[in-house]
Amino acid sequence: MPAVRTMAAPMSVGPTWFQRYLLPGLAFKGFVIGGGYATGRELAEYFLPSGPQGGLLGLGLAMLVWSTVCALTFVFARATHSYDYRAFFGQLVGRGWIAFEAAYIVFMVLILAVFGAAAGAIVAAATGWPPIVGTLALMLAIGVVVALGNRSVERLFGWASLLLYAVYFLFVVFAWSAFGDRIVAGLSTPRPTAGWLTADWIRGGLTYACYNIVGAVAILPVARHFTGRRDAAVAGLLAGPVAILPAIAFFACMAAWLPGIAAEALPADFLLQQMQRPLFHLLFQAMIFSALLESGVGAVHAINERVAGAWRGRGSGELPRGARLAIAAVLLVGSIFVAGRFGLVALIAHGYRALAWMILFVFVLPLLTVGVWRLFAKAKPSLATDLHGSAQIRRKQTMRE
Repeated sequence: MPAVRTMAAPMSVGPTWFQRYLLPGLAFKGFVIGGGYATGRELAEYFLPSGPQGGLLGLGLAMLVWSTVCALTFVFARATHSYDYRAFFGQLVGRGWIAFEAAYIVFMVLILAVFGAAAGAIVAAATGWPPIVGTLALMLAIGVVVALGNRSVERLFGWASLLLYAVYFLFVVFAWSAFGDRIVAGLSTPRPTAGWLTADWIRGGLTYACYNIVGAVAILPVARHFTGRRDAAVAGLLAGPVAILPAIAFFACMAAWLPGIAAEALPADFLLQQMQRPLFHLLFQAMIFSALLESGVGAVHAINERVAGAWRGRGSGELPRGARLAIAAVLLVGSIFVAGRFGLVALIAHGYRALAWMILFVFVLPLLTVGVWRLFAKAKPSLATDLHGSAQIRRKQTMRE
């Protein structure tokens, strides 16, 4: 008989190390870096009032909050197979998911307005064009990327992160070269007595951490790459340092120009002017635009994935690209009007503080109470099963002996 040739079935390739451990942190960083972090405006608003040393303490506190909440969020999402915020909160608080969705939509419109205002300010500073040009360019780019779906979004997080870390590294090198003596002197300045006694650095760090931690839920679509609880926990713990390290380096450079830099709408632009490197100035502005794009895509993609989950649940298949683009367009157009009405500084100074309280009550507290209790309750049956299985193995070994 002639030999029958068979082809081996192609091996399925599982998630990579990058997707399991680093991608969630980079996606979280992409969500939080946005208009205020990348431009320095958020750092000036929440950390400079406590002085250089108090500000660094506040940033360290924000990092600890982010790592803790991201780890719990990712572990809970993995345990309940909840990879969009609607499914996540359905598991966490049942019908209370509506409260989070309302808060998240308000939050998203506000942050998109901040991103639009920042993009407009950057383009106006670089070219002299009207701010609306930069705002419209950013919103168009966000709409195109989210319309292409998950793979397009994940590629953006990866490539934009490479650009961001490389540019921030050069930023610190050039800053030390241009005014390193001022940085050392600024960081050596004692923290304000009043700020220390009233714990302004704690208030600033917690406020900043709370309204940004919603990013842990917004980026849940990337959590589908986790292969176990350990992946989720490690990725969450890494998310804090991955997201905060550029901010710490940036803040140290800002300390060189206290107190005047605190009043700058674009502290990054002020620092770049002191470096007197025109080409790098343009590169940094391009990086900020890519950071705004990352953050905007992360925010809008979360809404699209929430709608896509409901769409699939009705047996309608995948959400069409046209529908993704239409959802993005509605959100982005509304945000443009908010950006034009209030401006970057006012949005960050007033809107974010109110949102921090909203996110604390509808997300952080339920996760730290109900979420932890449910994870503990879910772990006990698994532990009991493991112990029972181990006991059976020992009995079989004893019988053989």
